[in-house]
Amino acid sequence: MSRPEEAHLVEIFWSAQGEGLFVGASTVFIRFGGCDLRCSWCDSPETWRVGSECRIETEAGSQAFASLPNPVSLNAIVESIDALKPQDGSFVSLTGGEPLLQPAMALAVASASQERGLRTHLETHGLAVDALDTVLPAVDLVAMDWKLTTEVRPSADSPLKMTDFEGRHRAFLSQAASQTEVCVKVVLTPKTADEELNRVFRAINEIAPETPLILQPVTPTGGVKKPVAPARLMDILRLSEARVKNVRLIPQTHKMYGAL
Repeated sequence: MSRPEEAHLVEIFWSAQGEGLFVGASTVFIRFGGCDLRCSWCDSPETWRVGSECRIETEAGSQAFASLPNPVSLNAIVESIDALKPQDGSFVSLTGGEPLLQPAMALAVASASQERGLRTHLETHGLAVDALDTVLPAVDLVAMDWKLTTEVRPSADSPLKMTDFEGRHRAFLSQAASQTEVCVKVVLTPKTADEELNRVFRAINEIAPETPLILQPVTPTGGVKKPVAPARLMDILRLSEARVKNVRLIPQTHKMYGAL
């Protein structure tokens, strides 16, 4: 187990944000190791478990990496961020895996990033309500996935239950929206049903109606072999617009420009 000033990471690198509200924005990514969910479409299954090493990009955009043993100290993380020379006001993304499995270090990294004039972007599965309270004081934007249970299950060692998902998502959205900017992302697959989406729409309208909803068509990978048909995507967009105030349909753009 890591000490309070150390984190289990997968990698630190610079790229353009590939998803959500700030797609295309210059971002330093801090990828935390470990995840308590198994999404059929996950494009980074290497993050599910903690590894012995973390790779660190040595120069922004170079895709040249050095390695550090896990866990990685806060000082080493901060030095790695500084070495990538992010511009004032650009983003540091806490992603994973699931960063809220290490809330104390997620808070420490976010706080250090804000002290450097950077904006903090928390990418999370939106289920760890208690851990969110720890990290929120240093987060500028929460990007929460709303996990649809047709394609997502807890890991074998997770205390989470699929029947808990909707209640936890509702509590998470309420807490995040009360303190900072938040958006909700739903990954759309060929199995996505209107009934599932309607529950998401209802929750947003009841809890935080101004919240942007990002509809993200799946990039076929892992257990999902086919994309969503274009006609179905348009049907979902029209359905969403009729129910939610702020909706955008945005694919994973980093797959197009070869980013990590």
